[in-house]
Amino acid sequence: MKTSYFIILIFFFSFNACDHKSIDSQGSTTSQEKKIIDLSHVYSDETIYWVTAKEFKLDTVFKGQTDKGYYYAANNFSTAEHGGTHIDAPIHFAKKGLTVDEIPLEKLIGPAIKIDVSLKVLDNSDYLISIEDILEWEKKENTKIPNGSIVLLQTGFSKYYPNKVKYLGTDERGEHAVQKLHFPGLSAEAAQWLVDNRQINSIGIDTPSIDYGQSEFFKSHVILLSKNIPAFENLTNLEQLPNIGFKVIALPMKIQGGSGAPLRIVALLNDSQ
Repeated sequence: MKTSYFIILIFFFSFNACDHKSIDSQGSTTSQEKKIIDLSHVYSDETIYWVTAKEFKLDTVFKGQTDKGYYYAANNFSTAEHGGTHIDAPIHFAKKGLTVDEIPLEKLIGPAIKIDVSLKVLDNSDYLISIEDILEWEKKENTKIPNGSIVLLQTGFSKYYPNKVKYLGTDERGEHAVQKLHFPGLSAEAAQWLVDNRQINSIGIDTPSIDYGQSEFFKSHVILLSKNIPAFENLTNLEQLPNIGFKVIALPMKIQGGSGAPLRIVALLNDSQ
């Protein structure tokens, strides 16, 4: 626990001195020293969920002026764990995996890299990110993926959100709709390669799942989560990030025993990036 608190303190004191100037329409905050990019979709009645999952619902408890003269607003909300920008905890696909509340903060906060395959996805919504894509990134950046990295995968699919037909492949719901899902993901071979050859802390993607839409056995989930590598899904604004040299803070709702949870995830960039 001391290590976790130390990491948070480092981030706090590193960015506490920043005077925020503005928040633009693309979800980024500028400051004197840092730029903060919001990688999270908002939760609303448009939030995209797996076709078999309970969708987000917000109920108004009270909104308005009270009889005592002050304004008051309060809501109730309900949601499935896995929907919108969220985290897949290891236990989601690994019997002995960590639950949401057990994931060490070191896996959620730290240096990150981005692998952009968006050009390869343009003509193939079922594209599988390959070992070759990872090696191409390493060759281009002239470095291996650093140990302890948070790896973000940019397919460009977030531009379709919240259009379900374009983003999911269908706007139908229920078990029958699963076979109609079409979006890119990480190949099982690439997932296994990362586990065997690189020491990553977590992984994220701007699609509904780390496995592609037509997956039947969710092998990438099983491979990664079995090694306690959590996955972030339904990310956005990845096009605003450099390929390397930035940091990520990904903090989910701390649900005891949770297999997943809503996630607020941001990237921290230097002004020069």
